[in-house]
Amino acid sequence: MVVRKNKMDWRPEDSEFWKQTGERVAKRNLLISIPCLLLAFAVWFIWSAVAVNLNNIGFNFSTEQLFMLAAMPGLTGATLRIFYSFTVPIFGGRNWTVFSTALLLIPSIWIGFAIQNLNTSYELMLFLAALCGLGGGSFSSSMANISFFFPKSKQGTALGLNAGFGNLGVSVLQFAIPLIVTFSLFGTVGGEPQIWTNDGITKQIWLQNAAFVWVLPIIFFTTLAMFKMDNLPSAKIALNEQLVIFKRKHMYLTTWLYTMSFGSFIGYSAAFPLLIKTQFTDIEPLQYAFLGPMVGALIRPIGGWVSDKAKSGSLITFIDLIVMVLSVFGVIYFTCEETKNFVGFFIMFMILFTTTGIANGSVFQMIAVIFPQKESAPVLGFSSAIAAYGAFFIPKAFGLSISTTGSAHSAFYIFIIYYFTCMLVTWWYYLRKNAEEKC
Repeated sequence: MVVRKNKMDWRPEDSEFWKQTGERVAKRNLLISIPCLLLAFAVWFIWSAVAVNLNNIGFNFSTEQLFMLAAMPGLTGATLRIFYSFTVPIFGGRNWTVFSTALLLIPSIWIGFAIQNLNTSYELMLFLAALCGLGGGSFSSSMANISFFFPKSKQGTALGLNAGFGNLGVSVLQFAIPLIVTFSLFGTVGGEPQIWTNDGITKQIWLQNAAFVWVLPIIFFTTLAMFKMDNLPSAKIALNEQLVIFKRKHMYLTTWLYTMSFGSFIGYSAAFPLLIKTQFTDIEPLQYAFLGPMVGALIRPIGGWVSDKAKSGSLITFIDLIVMVLSVFGVIYFTCEETKNFVGFFIMFMILFTTTGIANGSVFQMIAVIFPQKESAPVLGFSSAIAAYGAFFIPKAFGLSISTTGSAHSAFYIFIIYYFTCMLVTWWYYLRKNAEEKC
């Protein structure tokens, strides 16, 4: 049996087939998909860690420009996700994973050279930030691909693992960068150090390592995907069959909800380091920022697993939204001038990241239940594409709010209103006694 040559009739809902063949093949593809997606997220979020250091090594960008550099990958990544949503049934899961992972080499190498030159223009920096969106696009295709391998009863957990550990790429990057930029990781090949200066403190750093460090892992996992992943013949769906999802009302409603969960997670992840830097100037943001995305990513599989066990993703989502709103109010409280406190702010944000992670898993479980498999895959992809715009709009909202009012509160209040609409949608369409799609 060689699945990669499309000789298998894939039947994950057949318990005997699943036990004898399907589970082993599905788990192998999942185990390779996860590190490929992790690398995609790491490349997507390079600027969340790099932007906070650019001015310290000699660049002269405004606060709004720095937030824009952190936001731009979100804009391009979300847009690419729309196209990536439909690629797996056309090109094959293995083929597209290999291609999309290999593309990550372009921004990883180019950025490493660009940030070593203080004459690099802001426009070029913005273009390189846009290229990082290649990593953001991968999520849609990765999730759609994995959804084909697993039966509906296990999709919440499988998709939670793929997305959760894939999302972990954000925190891996934000944790690793402060460490690896402190020494010459690649010797003379990697370039000379920059002089980092802040509040009279001067030291040498190799900021280019933040981009170069991903090159070898990308090459390794691209090769592994090429030889060990599979193209499922049952995943072949004509484009016109996929586009039928745009006639489904619940595609738009679940996209609204997934934007609440993943959009919040990815947007807060992109903005968190700069938000700490602007609100608490005496705090080194990269010492703490990685913890938020890490919590949100690690808790995501639990959101899917709990929803599978409870057999009600809508109930988990509704309860989660209540906690999410309360945590945002907590963040606002601890950033008021009279009650400003970093510890309180940080705790509230950790709770907020936790809620985004749980909702990521619970909403995806809802999608897997509501739609038939051939529709759930493109719905998963498209909803994640729209949700990814959070990586652009949330940092932009913070930047605009801070530049116009001196505070991030206006942005947070807008988010709270949006979360209330999500509570209403969840209860009315999916949770109440006579809901259209009880799930």
